[in-house]
Amino acid sequence: MKAYIFDLDGTLLDSLGVWLQLDIDFLKKRGFDVPHDYTDTVSAMNFPEAALYTKKRFGLEDDIDSIMREWNNMAAYAYRNTVKMKPNAKEYIAALRDRGVKLAIATSSVPELYEPVLRNCGILDWFDFICLSEEVGCGKSRPDIFLLTAKKLGVQPCDCVVFEDIIEAVKSAKNTGMTVYGVYDDASKADWENIKKIADGVIYDFKDAPLP
Repeated sequence: MKAYIFDLDGTLLDSLGVWLQLDIDFLKKRGFDVPHDYTDTVSAMNFPEAALYTKKRFGLEDDIDSIMREWNNMAAYAYRNTVKMKPNAKEYIAALRDRGVKLAIATSSVPELYEPVLRNCGILDWFDFICLSEEVGCGKSRPDIFLLTAKKLGVQPCDCVVFEDIIEAVKSAKNTGMTVYGVYDDASKADWENIKKIADGVIYDFKDAPLP
């Protein structure tokens, strides 16, 4: 394989707790509990999609920009100070770099969140490209971001390996012809059995991830 593409939250980054607490605090402030399906639903969306969905679902008066701004402000401290990488993820990426393959991130996150944590971990400049869902105007329930990432890397989808933790993203990446590995995260444990059926392989720890 010529290129390896990584999701961030729940895949490279152990950030589950940040977003669960953010959902609780954001909705509690407005008098709502977090519905059981809410986090799974918004996890495959980009920020504008998730903000619009949240506004409509709960009938909020907040505008989309203010919702996204509040989410960013709530998450920023954790991403600067407490979020870490998944076990052995940095070592795995280093091993891929040593083998000379192309590396990219495909994420629904935003630079003001992921840049501090990647910089703290010393890997911000290890990737050839970081592609954002906002660039394609949709979340990972559609394959657009994966196709854009392959295009930027100058490779065909069939030459890419993707690591994802969310079932909708696993499906989308598979539909492009990429080789897809599911990465276990507690946030997606309800979908884990289906992820195992759809993905080309699964890992619980990056020490078990395949090398070219």
